[in-house]
Amino acid sequence: MKHLEPKIVIVGAGNVGSTFAFALMISGLAREIVLIDKNDALAKGECMDLNHGLSFAHPTKIYAAGFESCKDADIVVITAGTNQKPGQSRTDLVKANVSIFRELIPEITKYVTNSILLVVTNPVDILTYVTLKISGFPSNRIIGSGTVLDTARLKYMISEYYKVDASNIHAYIIGEHGDTELPVWSNATIGGMDIETYCSVYARKTNSKNELAEIFEKVKNAAYQIIQAKGATNYSIALSLVKISQAILRNENSILPVSTLITDVYGISDVCISIPAIVNNSGVEKYVKLNLSNQEQKLFLHSANALKNLIKEINF
Repeated sequence: MKHLEPKIVIVGAGNVGSTFAFALMISGLAREIVLIDKNDALAKGECMDLNHGLSFAHPTKIYAAGFESCKDADIVVITAGTNQKPGQSRTDLVKANVSIFRELIPEITKYVTNSILLVVTNPVDILTYVTLKISGFPSNRIIGSGTVLDTARLKYMISEYYKVDASNIHAYIIGEHGDTELPVWSNATIGGMDIETYCSVYARKTNSKNELAEIFEKVKNAAYQIIQAKGATNYSIALSLVKISQAILRNENSILPVSTLITDVYGISDVCISIPAIVNNSGVEKYVKLNLSNQEQKLFLHSANALKNLIKEINF
């Protein structure tokens, strides 16, 4: 990247933004962390709290500022937005956050030059698309956090079921970050072995398909359970954002299921959706077209159409 000392700006100092700032400080990945929030006192308070722990962490410049601080940032991470209220429809939530982004994105792009914009606010696929259209930036520089966290949850739960290190599991959840997401079982492996074969041979499971379906249901419902229990998810998404940021800043060429604009993937175009992509210091270098089963292709098309229909509903 252009900086010897990477700079990351976080727009939104709520649960996710502040937890990401904390995880980022501990990681030592960035040497400059900026918090922007409409509640300036909140942003300053979070920075004060973080700075008081710097003697236990890596040397980092942490401060609150306005949008002008986006200048020269390597990555601008957008966590700002409203959460879904009881009784509020998904469409109403989308409209509310699109309205926020209509004001927010121009404030950011006024100052950035070669920054990568990393969108986290939900519904992340829709807002990644909105950010792309409003900013006019090349699609490689607009990334949504997508199903990176969903995939991590999947690997964790598989590891718990079959008592194997999650690092030896390769599996993805793709599609919408939401109810229509899908696991790619046809490409999933444990220790290089097809997951169903591994389960039948080493885990002695005779009905692995049912068990894998059960695992996926738990993954899909995990966020709802966490939110019901504690009000928000923040730790695991923050760590996911550290991983994505690391892939960008260290030019890792990591393959991550981020939300990105796709063109003619299984016949689908002009939608931001999660698909494994090579992420490096240019953002999304390219996406990887998996060899999906016929059923998985149908589910992916269903997921993409759900997003496209939502975009039509908000007349964007």
